[in-house]
Amino acid sequence: MFTDPVLSPPPPTPQDPAMMVLHYYQRPGAESVPVSLLRSAQAVLGGVRALHRELCYNVSWTGASPPNPQETQLLHWLFGCPLESGDVATESFLRPAPTDLLIEIGPRLNFSTAFSTNVVSVCRAAGLGCVDRVERSHRYLLQCAKRPTSPEEDALVAVLSDRMTEQRYKEPIHSFTVAACSAPTWDVDVLAGGRTALERASQELGLAFDSWDLDFYTDLFKRFGRNPTSVECFDLAQSNSEHSRHWFFKGRLLVDGKEIGESLFESIMRTQESSNPNNIIKFSDNSSAIQGRAVCSLWPRDPSRPSRFEKRTSTRHVIFTAETHNFPTGVAPFSGATTGTGGRIRDVQCTGRGAHVIAGTAGYSFGNLHIPGYPLPWEDPALPYPQNYAHPLQVAIRASDGASDYGNKFGEPVLAGFARSFGQRLPNGQRREWIKPIMFSGGIGAMEDIHMRKEPPKPGMLVVKVGGPVYRIGVGGSSASSIQVQGDNASELDFGAVQRGDPEMEQKMNRVLRGCVERGKANPICSLHDQGAGGNGNVLKELSDPAGAVIYASRFQLGDPTLSVLEIWGAEYQESNALLLRPTDTALLQCLGQRERCPVDVVGTITGDGRIVLVDDLEAPVTDVVPVKPSGKKRPIDLQLEDVLGKMPQKEFVLSRHSPALRCLCLPPGLSVGDALERVLRLPAVASKRYLTNKVDRSVTGLVAQQQCVGPLHTPLADVAVVALSPFEMVGAATALGEQPLKGLIDPGAGARLAVGEALTNLVFARVTDLRDVKCSGNWMWAAKQAGEGAALVDACGAMCKVMAQLGVAVDGGKDSLSMAARVGTDIVMAPGTLVVSAYAVCPDITATVTPDLKCPDGALLYVELCPDRHRLGGSALAQCYSQLGDCCPDLENADTLAACFRLTQQLLQESVVSAGHDVSDGGLVTCLLEMAFAGNCGLQAELVAPGANALEVLFAEELGLVLEVPCAVAGDVCRRYEEAGVRCLPIGHTGPLGPQSLVRLRVNGQEELARPVGELRAIWEATSFQLERLQASPHCVEQEERGLALRQGPTFTLTFDPEVKGSLGREGGPGPRVAILREEGSNGDREMVAAFVMAGFQAWDVTMQDLCAGEVTLEPFQGLVFVGGFSYADVLGSAKGWAASVTFNPQARAQFEAFRRRRNTFSLGICNGCQLMALLGWVGGESPQSDPTGEWGGAVRPGVLLTPNDSGRFESRFVALTIEESPAVMLRGMAGSTLGIWVAHGEGRMRFRSPEVLAAVTSGGLAPLRYVDDQGQPTQEYPLNPNGSPLGIAGLCSPDGRHLAMMPHPERCVLPWQWAWMPPAWRHTMEVSPWLRMFQNACEWCLRHPKGES
Repeated sequence: MFTDPVLSPPPPTPQDPAMMVLHYYQRPGAESVPVSLLRSAQAVLGGVRALHRELCYNVSWTGASPPNPQETQLLHWLFGCPLESGDVATESFLRPAPTDLLIEIGPRLNFSTAFSTNVVSVCRAAGLGCVDRVERSHRYLLQCAKRPTSPEEDALVAVLSDRMTEQRYKEPIHSFTVAACSAPTWDVDVLAGGRTALERASQELGLAFDSWDLDFYTDLFKRFGRNPTSVECFDLAQSNSEHSRHWFFKGRLLVDGKEIGESLFESIMRTQESSNPNNIIKFSDNSSAIQGRAVCSLWPRDPSRPSRFEKRTSTRHVIFTAETHNFPTGVAPFSGATTGTGGRIRDVQCTGRGAHVIAGTAGYSFGNLHIPGYPLPWEDPALPYPQNYAHPLQVAIRASDGASDYGNKFGEPVLAGFARSFGQRLPNGQRREWIKPIMFSGGIGAMEDIHMRKEPPKPGMLVVKVGGPVYRIGVGGSSASSIQVQGDNASELDFGAVQRGDPEMEQKMNRVLRGCVERGKANPICSLHDQGAGGNGNVLKELSDPAGAVIYASRFQLGDPTLSVLEIWGAEYQESNALLLRPTDTALLQCLGQRERCPVDVVGTITGDGRIVLVDDLEAPVTDVVPVKPSGKKRPIDLQLEDVLGKMPQKEFVLSRHSPALRCLCLPPGLSVGDALERVLRLPAVASKRYLTNKVDRSVTGLVAQQQCVGPLHTPLADVAVVALSPFEMVGAATALGEQPLKGLIDPGAGARLAVGEALTNLVFARVTDLRDVKCSGNWMWAAKQAGEGAALVDACGAMCKVMAQLGVAVDGGKDSLSMAARVGTDIVMAPGTLVVSAYAVCPDITATVTPDLKCPDGALLYVELCPDRHRLGGSALAQCYSQLGDCCPDLENADTLAACFRLTQQLLQESVVSAGHDVSDGGLVTCLLEMAFAGNCGLQAELVAPGANALEVLFAEELGLVLEVPCAVAGDVCRRYEEAGVRCLPIGHTGPLGPQSLVRLRVNGQEELARPVGELRAIWEATSFQLERLQASPHCVEQEERGLALRQGPTFTLTFDPEVKGSLGREGGPGPRVAILREEGSNGDREMVAAFVMAGFQAWDVTMQDLCAGEVTLEPFQGLVFVGGFSYADVLGSAKGWAASVTFNPQARAQFEAFRRRRNTFSLGICNGCQLMALLGWVGGESPQSDPTGEWGGAVRPGVLLTPNDSGRFESRFVALTIEESPAVMLRGMAGSTLGIWVAHGEGRMRFRSPEVLAAVTSGGLAPLRYVDDQGQPTQEYPLNPNGSPLGIAGLCSPDGRHLAMMPHPERCVLPWQWAWMPPAWRHTMEVSPWLRMFQNACEWCLRHPKGES
């Protein structure tokens, strides 16, 4: 089946010698095929005995001749494994038998993938300038009992590929050229053909014009006296779609024949009147912003070149934005979610004249999962699903994969969110389900006060595009997502709306913008807008409004030469922003772009005539972007901005209310609490979200004070996310979410009020400045144009606005997606109307946050009731789990009670009275209590008295409320204070002993309803998550975690030294030793690393690989060199492979590194991606690195150890226990014997040693000083205590002389106590700095003691 072909046979002679596609095959490995893939193939074809997979790298080579021997060696090194020989060849390793089937699956060829972009960057960094595209395909060999039939082949292709982003290659690729030509611009003959001509163009171009649009634009161009071009029609459809213009929210509404007095948008804006006026930006710009605080933070002295970081104090405001990306995610979940995340990040960074991205939130609503082998009784297997949408199970896994992957690679942590599944036939026979899913993305950031206001466009300003090149991506996405019922448009247009996410390009663009921002008052950006819906057409009009601009098509950097002018103007390609710049600042921006390797293109000029003009100069490009329209050139766009963006007539919407057909809840007779919990704890909205939190970075930036996971077992239950505005301050920001769509199916107003209530009962557990300072983003996802749904949305919006006014909180921004319906056969399936409320506020003390995990050995449990004596089960998890909705749902009757509760709870936080707290929400009071016990890994006893209500009503009703844990000594006083504030607060029980065998005992009205071990109940709550984990990670690892969690007590941390703010050589003033914080394309852990070294006394410098390769700086002045974490070149060819190539194959950089390593007075540290690099370079993990320039690898080192993919097969974000052993490591001196908590966040952290002898030499020499340990403090390979499967629990390596240390975990994200996910309470109360700061202090002390090196 496998063969070992000759390493490098001559490549075939191509038809075009100047352009050939070379094929490099990678030998199939033992771990190359996930078990789930084989099972999927066997489910389609029972005769599949085995499945093998090889990778093929399809390389577009532009050289006049094939690669020479040296280039061939380099290509083999790039595509192969550094520990292997002969694992890459130019012939396939697979040899199918006559009954076998070979299927090759690769990306669709209509655009270059982000993978290719990064591989090409690696090749160029390594000196391979003739590579201009590389696409990776997967070749599957299916061993079959008999040859599959053609239909069976098609079915196998379907399970092996993503039909929206991949295709089958029936033969090896010979060319990347696709059969596409640049379509000409044409005139739509409105003058002669009237509305009919425009209607025909709408159908041909997929413009989704409704009747109002057709009439309006026909009249508009008749008034102009000319025909519109096809590009203008396309532009108007995108710019003025529902998606972009929000016609419904700004429209004239008639409900049941009565006109609503104001538009929904006006109603929402009026919530500001009852709240504190702390918004500095609202309902405008890319994000909203509230008044922040003066903070001390780190700024590079000159962002355009290598420079030292220095502390500065500035006023920094808090910004927030949120949006959804539902249609693209429903079509292609992974890419839709990546680009949704990327678009929202651009919204944050484009606020004002540029802003800082800090953290994200994410939410997913999807239909019934139907997990194979895990039937959930409320999921109806008879309900069909459409072919043009991804199945809900795919959405749940792949959308969260996409959002997580984008954040992980960009370097933005995701800290809060929601996940909800629903699909049900209502009593009237109507099916409601998220066939069209919700992919929600929120973002919190910060903005300098001096950059708060964009400058208006002025004649002579340059129009500049920053970011990636134009691709034929997302063409028509804005209008496609505005289709009233998804599935009514042509399916090929759905393919056209699929998008492409490239987080590394976004990060490079972000660094350019941050470089501008960090010039302070000298920020060259005059105005800035993100590119999203409508592509260049939308963003450039917004940027130039009202002054006008002339734009030149030839000035855009194209990723595809066959693009038409329409596609250049309208494609929604990602990772691109537009800005205005004064001509005198052009050189500076170009310099920043070159340093960050990010394209910067001047595409036009502000004219001042109020017109937006696109000049088609593709055939004869202009030489200068002069602010006048060149004669003799076509102008596909030539419109007065006022006609396009100005105040347009309101659209009118005639709506009618439809009373929902409701039926009272009818539960099985004799249903016990235990049996009900067996279902409710498995419902995705209630169950553990571990399958989401395990794979997303929750520590990057070092600014995370509270993420999702709490308690000693890292349980995903936090109510609120908290971030710092600077690592040197305790001031920060908090955000929390609320959404209750199922209650909205019963009563839209109640659903909206409960969404507000849930957001606030989540936010209350972080200290905020004041309730009236709280601002909210309101995001509406509704099938508003379907019968009855528009009126329901109107009612929900009115209810939200009224309750916010009563509470004193306000909306300051948001988005809407009003086409939440999909066609399934002949039916229209509407999603439940959803309002997501994202509340945010300034947090004056980020350490005052309270988490749900029970902490007191015998704490008192208090139940704070916001709706006393109400136990309504409508819209509850219990109802859903019995395939019902109910007829009476919870509500927020008294906003004053919630406001009083919020204020008193905040006071208790300030006084440090509350040790744990959690809100009552999905799953009811019983779920709230159980979750607190799960997170604390302890038992509890509670007794509830509710005359006239049964146990199910008392325990499962989702009435708003809080459960608090306080010391028994103060319980009475706390209850009294709530009662005095007008809020009912009852003592209901106390916490029990620690451990998974401890009992949870619940009594209701004197009757014991539950008495089971907490570990047993937690296993039910975790079960659905673990089922989903099995579909996205190694089943073996998932089973290890599931078994281990049932038995764990929690980590045991020990300390053998006293953490101090200053080291023993702490100095007063004076520059410390110089350390170069080195980053490469895709690095994202540099700023927290800078902070850690500055805290320890170093003079930290920002240095890039581009700086070194260009000769801008040398390593001679530095005593320390730090390789930071991240995803250099997105790790496309293996961990740190691209970074190693840029060091190894660039003579100047290589000489610098070797000289630095040999100097005796230097040290180096590699974290995560930097650890992977140090292993590849041979600085750790074996004998002194030696290379052979004439050997097989062309001068590369053959390392002793390689960092390979985690055993789980995916990225791992965990907080683990690490023990420090005796070693020569300089940075770990005096720390041996300690066991400490630490963050890990990596996808390739498993240490694979070249041989058992190398491993033995490393361990016997004390060169593996850091080990993952179990709860007893013993080195372990058990997952997830060892998150990657490294042998002997090895987490870090050092050189024999101790000067070079490489480790996968992140100490730089743990130097302060508030950065730890969990810490023993005694430590948290007494430590000013974390024990991990000692590492950095040790390095500083060593540099000062040994300026010439240690003898």
